[in-house]
Amino acid sequence: MKLTARYILLSFFILAANFVIAQNTATVYGKITDADDEPLPGISVSIFGGSQAAVLTNKKGEYSYTIPAGQNVTIVFYNIGFTTEQRTVNLQANEKLELNKSLKPNSLTQVEIIDESRNQEITRIDPINITHLPSSSGDFNAILFTLPGVSNRNELSSTYSVRGGNFDENLVYVNGVEIYRPFLVRSGQQEGLSFINPDMVSSVLFSAGGFEAKYGDKMSSVLDVQYRKPVKFAGTVSGSLLGGNVELEGVSKDHRFSWMIGSRYKSTKYLLGSLNTKGQYKPSFVDVQAYTTYALSTNWELDFLGNYASNKYQIIPESRETDFGTLNQALRLKIFFDGQEVDQFITMTGALSAVYRSDNSKTNLKFIGSAFKSRESEAFDIQGQYYIADLETDFGKPNFGEEVGQRGVGTFLQHARTNLDAYVYSFEHKGTYNITTKKQILWGAKYSFEDISDKLSEWKYVDSAGYSVPTTVPYNPQQEIILQDVIKQKIHIMSNRLSGYVEGILSKELKDTSLISFTAGLRANYWDLNKQALVGPRATFGLKPHWKRDFLFKFSSGYYYQPPFYRELRDYEGNINYNIKAQTSIHFVLSSDYNFKAWKRPFKFTAEAYYKYLDNIIPYEIDNVRIRYSAKNDARGYATGIDMKINGDFVKGLESWASLSIMQTQEDLKDDYYYEYYNSDGQKIVPGYTLNSKATDSVKFTPGYIPRPTDQRVSFGLFFQDKMPHLPDLKMHLNLLFGSGVPFGPPGSQRYQQVLRMPPYRRVDIGFSYQVLRENRKVKAKSPGRFLKSVWVSLEVFNLLGTNNTVSYIWVEDVTSRQYAVPNYLTQRQLNLKMIVKF
Repeated sequence: MKLTARYILLSFFILAANFVIAQNTATVYGKITDADDEPLPGISVSIFGGSQAAVLTNKKGEYSYTIPAGQNVTIVFYNIGFTTEQRTVNLQANEKLELNKSLKPNSLTQVEIIDESRNQEITRIDPINITHLPSSSGDFNAILFTLPGVSNRNELSSTYSVRGGNFDENLVYVNGVEIYRPFLVRSGQQEGLSFINPDMVSSVLFSAGGFEAKYGDKMSSVLDVQYRKPVKFAGTVSGSLLGGNVELEGVSKDHRFSWMIGSRYKSTKYLLGSLNTKGQYKPSFVDVQAYTTYALSTNWELDFLGNYASNKYQIIPESRETDFGTLNQALRLKIFFDGQEVDQFITMTGALSAVYRSDNSKTNLKFIGSAFKSRESEAFDIQGQYYIADLETDFGKPNFGEEVGQRGVGTFLQHARTNLDAYVYSFEHKGTYNITTKKQILWGAKYSFEDISDKLSEWKYVDSAGYSVPTTVPYNPQQEIILQDVIKQKIHIMSNRLSGYVEGILSKELKDTSLISFTAGLRANYWDLNKQALVGPRATFGLKPHWKRDFLFKFSSGYYYQPPFYRELRDYEGNINYNIKAQTSIHFVLSSDYNFKAWKRPFKFTAEAYYKYLDNIIPYEIDNVRIRYSAKNDARGYATGIDMKINGDFVKGLESWASLSIMQTQEDLKDDYYYEYYNSDGQKIVPGYTLNSKATDSVKFTPGYIPRPTDQRVSFGLFFQDKMPHLPDLKMHLNLLFGSGVPFGPPGSQRYQQVLRMPPYRRVDIGFSYQVLRENRKVKAKSPGRFLKSVWVSLEVFNLLGTNNTVSYIWVEDVTSRQYAVPNYLTQRQLNLKMIVKF
């Protein structure tokens, strides 16, 4: 009897407890699907920041979850391979709420609780616009060239400068892995394919300055690209007169394993045929990329990113004819070549990542091991026999534009045998802790080992009318033959780098419902080659006032140190400066965003004013896309300007934008000066021209601030899309670029003498595309076209206006050592046909 009474009493307490709990709980239930409305099993449903155990969706994607009643509860729907969704609810006791969600595939490891694209100095780019952007390079980076603050003056190259920086000052990440570019590339013709495959991209973030501490140690910009995670079998096949791409992707039945592989082939032979230099061009650029993910559990995932690229460039030049000069002094250069050039750039990248995400969505951890290898070789022996002729400039004469006299003849010989091997091994950890939905802490640490071997053998010989140039004035027949630009070096460098960061993000709503955000962080790095340790703060403050109009104001500032890499260490003669220090850039960026509607369509106007103080900078020269550094921290400078952009649906359903940038960047070399000499008559003595004059007086000059090689004062970019009113499947895509001239100077001249200006860069590319098969069309069950998602056919016209754009100059001399700058023009007007098939 006593035992029975105890069981009855225990049962009573259990029932009473269950009743009390039931009175204080509610239930959410529903179904989780993917973008194609297919059920997703194994999705975690949990309370953000809570200790209550999560539940998983079943094979049908269904779930039922008990939550506390009478309070705000944030429900998190999470799987490491998909975007994280949230919903805050407040249910009454015993209330039931149906909550269905559709998740998109995602390779991001951080929950974007705070909208970084608006609260940081960063721009989000829609990858769909990359597909139809008319560009002779066909490269992913072409979409960046129309953005404010970004400059590209060579349609054959994927390189770009940002707000007065050079090509080496830009960070590029793919899935959180830092990407490196080849070291020895001299011209856009050699460059080939850049790393990013447009067919594999899911999201693009770009910052032109004032970026967060979580991004690495460069002074100018950051491009953060994420590859897509597949949800089903699909693919893309495209082809044009410039090459072709194939991309395939798929996922296992349980959605735990996904894979994507892409291969590209490019040949610029068709484009190079329009250059001034005629010959046999044999370019061949191939790459293969793979991205796979495997979910070990609901919390752990393994990712692999791999790339192999082989860029080969061969030319057997034959002849060249270029007219240059002015209307009153027109000249013609003719060159007949012997020899050839053979270059090869092979790069390999591999990265394995382990990603962890806690059940309560608070902690995110990522561990990355990566390796980069580059094997590069240059080999050329090219002889050019040239002559310079005067052209008839009198419009009234029948021989107008024809050669009427010879100004000089000569021969030059260029030689190079360069081989470079580079290895970079890295291990990195990144983490995020979400204190609340409005507070985050981020941290990271990275170790890198670098091993670079370089063997250089380069020289140039110039002979004019039988004389070795440079020569003495008057001519001395006993002078020995002199080789110019001689570099003979063997270099081997091994070094270790450490870097890390910590960062906090806070977002808060004020009493008047205005929103403020604040991001602050520290970034540190150490390089054992120069024994330099650096720590720099970075911060961004944002304010979204409670106004009728949607405005957002931001101010960013920070220290951006750029420790030297191999190219900065090597001077003009190939010598290595092991004591060189990091360059410094202090950013001040004030910006505003204004979202509005016009014609009942969304638009956005952005404006950014910036000032960058530069210190310990390393002066350099640019020839085509080759950067040659002085390897000395002997300059300071600045870059300042304003960027503006407006984008939106100028035509309904099609995004277009226009950007305008005004910028100035200058530098002042420390302790630089020069003398000007005058004779007794007060005439300035010019070496080689003022003969038999004895200097009787001299004046010392300090050049002060001079324009940097990237000082492009004005740039304008336009990407515009339109469609036929009664034929919406026929669309037009216009890409327009304008950039004012940048400084240059004669080879071997002093830095203060390199203040001549190239002509402006002007280019218009236009494309017409027709969608043969629509994505959402009705297809019969047995139709052969049921396997095709869409088909596009495009006709593109490159350099629509036929503009002669100058990328660099070839310098030729006569016996008096007078130099002539002959422009190297870029590609002419050409047509391209393209087809894109998606299935």
